[in-house]
Amino acid sequence: MSKIRIDPFYHPASHTVTYVVTDLATCQSAVIDPVLDFDIASGTISTGFADSIIDHIDNNGFEIEWILETHAHCDHVSAACYIKKQRGGMTGIGEHITQIQHTFKRLLNLDDSFKCNGEQFDQLFTDEELIKLGHLDIHIMYTPGHTPACVSYLIEDAVFVGDTLSTPELGTVNVDFPDSSTTTLYHSIQRILALPNCTRVFVGHNKLAEKRADEVLETSVIAQKRYNSVVGGKATLAEFVKLHQQRHVDSDIQPLLLPVIQFNIRAGNMPPAEATGNYYLKIPLNQL
Repeated sequence: MSKIRIDPFYHPASHTVTYVVTDLATCQSAVIDPVLDFDIASGTISTGFADSIIDHIDNNGFEIEWILETHAHCDHVSAACYIKKQRGGMTGIGEHITQIQHTFKRLLNLDDSFKCNGEQFDQLFTDEELIKLGHLDIHIMYTPGHTPACVSYLIEDAVFVGDTLSTPELGTVNVDFPDSSTTTLYHSIQRILALPNCTRVFVGHNKLAEKRADEVLETSVIAQKRYNSVVGGKATLAEFVKLHQQRHVDSDIQPLLLPVIQFNIRAGNMPPAEATGNYYLKIPLNQL
């Protein structure tokens, strides 16, 4: 009998999945990759989706122990800060978030008040580190490639891979982040595929989920090995790189990257308010 309960929450606007993972013995929960609603046209942040997760926690008598990010996302605003303020819990992300912070501090010309040491998060995780969820262990796996700072979370027989892997049908997501690497992604995927065949794999991003619900959010290591359209069938590195590039040849850079990364490198906090009391996002311009 499983010691954990896994509840997925699909966010249609970003095609992102937030997972609430609960140790059934203690009712301690980890919220993985939570999302705030963000309307770029009006510059409006709202909390309806995050509130549905909080309601789920409250209605089941759970307590939030962790709010975990698999990486600094480029398609949605993190709700980590909001959920922490509402219900507590410690925020955590892989230690290489500092590299992302340095990159975007330079690209966005952020002032010295923004620190690139990860202090915006409660804990930075190292590869192979073990943290506790109730009585259970969460095993941290450093799985870069999609971004240079991605981690996956192995809890009992389930691994939460963020955007490192997609479903077997879709293969992988695009590698369009600064300093991302298809070659590095391949090696990270091999690390996940080295887990036991029965390990359940929970993906963090899937456009098909809106139509087909939960069955396209959970897959397995053996299913990925056999059927993944890009890395399955024991694909070599060269084969993977070729297939990945063909699959994403017409992909554009995520349009929300620059706006949302300014929240996500701050653990979901807004940039500092300016003298007017208003908040602003910076968009660098390239002169032709």
